[in-house]
Amino acid sequence: MSAPETDLAAMLDTLCPMHAILSPTGHVRHAGPTLTKILGDPPVTGRRFLELFELLRPSVPASMTSLCGIAGQRLHLRLRADPRSEMKGVLMPLPGGPDGALVVNLSFGLSVVDAVRNYALSNADFAATDLTVEMLYLVEAKSAAMEASRKLNLRLQGAKIAAEAQAYTDTLTGLNNRRALEPVMSRLIEAGEDFALMHLDLDHFKSVNDTMGHAAGDHVLETVARILRDETRAGDTIIRVGGDEFVLIFAPLIRPGNLGDIAARLIRRLEEPIVFRDRICRISASLGSTLSRDYDDPRIEAMMEDADIALYAAKDGGRGRHVAYAPALRARAGAHVAQRRQQV
Repeated sequence: MSAPETDLAAMLDTLCPMHAILSPTGHVRHAGPTLTKILGDPPVTGRRFLELFELLRPSVPASMTSLCGIAGQRLHLRLRADPRSEMKGVLMPLPGGPDGALVVNLSFGLSVVDAVRNYALSNADFAATDLTVEMLYLVEAKSAAMEASRKLNLRLQGAKIAAEAQAYTDTLTGLNNRRALEPVMSRLIEAGEDFALMHLDLDHFKSVNDTMGHAAGDHVLETVARILRDETRAGDTIIRVGGDEFVLIFAPLIRPGNLGDIAARLIRRLEEPIVFRDRICRISASLGSTLSRDYDDPRIEAMMEDADIALYAAKDGGRGRHVAYAPALRARAGAHVAQRRQQV
C-alpha cells in the first residue's frame, strides 16, 4: 500500500478495528486488528472477501460488481468458517485510495455477546467510542447480578428446606413429628394411592418412666425408632405423634395380606429387652391398622379414628397384639373414641 493508504489504514485500525480495505478485485489488502483476530489463520491479506463472507442480504449476485452497486446500504453477512457468525456491514469507496478500492466496516450487532465468547474478545478489541463496550459492561454486570441472585436463591431454598425439615422432625427420635401426618396422608389420598395406616402404642412404657426415670424412657424411644426404621421400607413413613405413640404409613401397599406379618415382626422386635445402664427395660406394642382401599372417600380423620379404634381393641384384648379395623369394633369402642377426641 502507498504511504497515504498506510496512514489511512492505521487510523481505521483505531476507529474501526473490524474494517477491511479491499482491492477493486475484492481481495483483502488490509484488515483491522479485531477482524484479523476473528478470521484467524491463514492470513487474511490477499484472500477474496466473498470467500470469507457469505452475503445474506440484500439478495444480489455474490460479486464485487454487485457489492459496489449497493455501496452505502446495510449488508447482512455470515462468516463461511465455523462458528459461522452473522455480521452487519457497510461498504464504501475508499477515499484517497486507488480507483475502485473499497473499505468495508463490520460489526456483530445483537450477536456480540456470543461473539465475545466465541472469539475471546475484550473491550480492547472494540473502538473506544463503540457502544458495544458499554453493552458488554452491562451484560457483564447483569450476569454477575444474576449469578449472585442464583446463589442467594439456592441458599434461601436450602434454608427453607432445612427449616421445613426441622419443623417436621421429632428432635428426640429423628422421626417425623405430628405435623407431617396431614401432608403425607393428603398427598397419598389426592394421588389415589393405596396405603395402610397403622397406629402403634407402646405397652408398659409408663412403667419404665416411673421406675427408671425419663432418661431411660428417652433411650427406649430412641431404640423403638431404630427398630421401626429397620423393619420398614425406605419409602414408608414413620411418625411419632406424641409420647409413646407412633403412626406408620405403608405406601405403596403392594400386598395387604402382609400387614399382619409386619405387625407381628414389630411386636416381636419391640418385646426384646432393652438395656439401659446395666438395667433391663421391657416393653411391648399394641397396633391397630386400616386400609385406604376400604373407604369410598378416604379422609384423614376417619382413617385415624378407625386405626385408633383397632388399637383400642388390641389393648383391650390383652396388649402386645395387632388388630385390623372392622366396623364391628366401633360399637365396643364408643366411649374410648369420645375420650380420645377430647384429648385431641
